[in-house]
Amino acid sequence: MVPENLRYTKDHEWIRIEGETGVIGITDHAQEELGDIVYVELPKVGAKLEQSSSFGSVESVKAVSDIYCPVSGEVSETNPALAESPEKVNDDPYGDGWLIKLKLANAGQIDGLMTAAQYTEYIGSES
Repeated sequence: MVPENLRYTKDHEWIRIEGETGVIGITDHAQEELGDIVYVELPKVGAKLEQSSSFGSVESVKAVSDIYCPVSGEVSETNPALAESPEKVNDDPYGDGWLIKLKLANAGQIDGLMTAAQYTEYIGSES
């Protein structure tokens, strides 16, 4: 399941552009690899993030994984539901399981990310 309207990173994050905002989460492939997610650590609203920098982590029963920012920007919102229900990332990684919203610093960075077709090929070559 790789939605066409998103862009992807090699670290298995996705971003959906909504005007000047990017909504960011981890891919279905990533949540499957992690297993049952039990905790999500996210940055504070207002934090300035650089492209490819770590901005938090996802803890599962198997491991703790860093989450990397697909583009640069400022955190405008974090998903409040994940504090109580981190399993939403497993249940709906492209919907209710989103992680942060970011005010884009450089929309051109999106062009350097993978399309759905490129990401599908990438995860196919990983296994």
